[in-house]
Amino acid sequence: MPAAVVILAAGSGTRVGADTNKVLLPLGDAAVVAWSVRAALAVGDVRRIVLVARAGEESAVRDAVAPVLGDREALLVTGGASRHASEWQALQVLAAEIDAGELDVVAIHDGARPLAPVELFEAVIGTARHFGGALPAAVLPGLLTQGLVEMDGDLVGVQTPQAFQAAPLLAAYRAADADGFEGTDTAACVERYAPVKVVAVPSGPLNLKITFPDDVGLASRL
Repeated sequence: MPAAVVILAAGSGTRVGADTNKVLLPLGDAAVVAWSVRAALAVGDVRRIVLVARAGEESAVRDAVAPVLGDREALLVTGGASRHASEWQALQVLAAEIDAGELDVVAIHDGARPLAPVELFEAVIGTARHFGGALPAAVLPGLLTQGLVEMDGDLVGVQTPQAFQAAPLLAAYRAADADGFEGTDTAACVERYAPVKVVAVPSGPLNLKITFPDDVGLASRL
């Protein structure tokens, strides 16, 4: 059964020092967000791609990804005031297909992580299809900070794409909407409302998130 990929592109460029959304910055031969779209398009069983843009940037995001879409399509929706709200907007667009049983897995990815490889998308989608949920985890040496979890005895940082079976994911976000709950990431909402097992998939530091000025140069070199 086909999967869907949601790419969140509703951030900003504040910390990266840009006067525009960081996902619209050039990176090699394409915009930052276009790299994630290109990877998602290369996954064989992805039927739907949903792009979540910040209000007022819909045309800019559409133009940024147009060169890599070819004859494929991506649905474009306007995001909300938070990450959770943006994810909920995307899931509502997919709700009819999920309710009809036409999509079995949804992967949600941060468009500011342009170097996530096709193999990582495939791994989390396949793992979620089998277990219920999956998220990439990369071993992080150094100090203990918030946002870390343990995997095989090592402290790891959680990344995206995070993938989940579509029906429980949608049910979790519907319940969250009814309760007024907002999670820090997709897994937080699923953990609260959906009885699914979430499995960590090994990842690495190359799946970096563009957050600060030096990250753009590093991503360009990589």
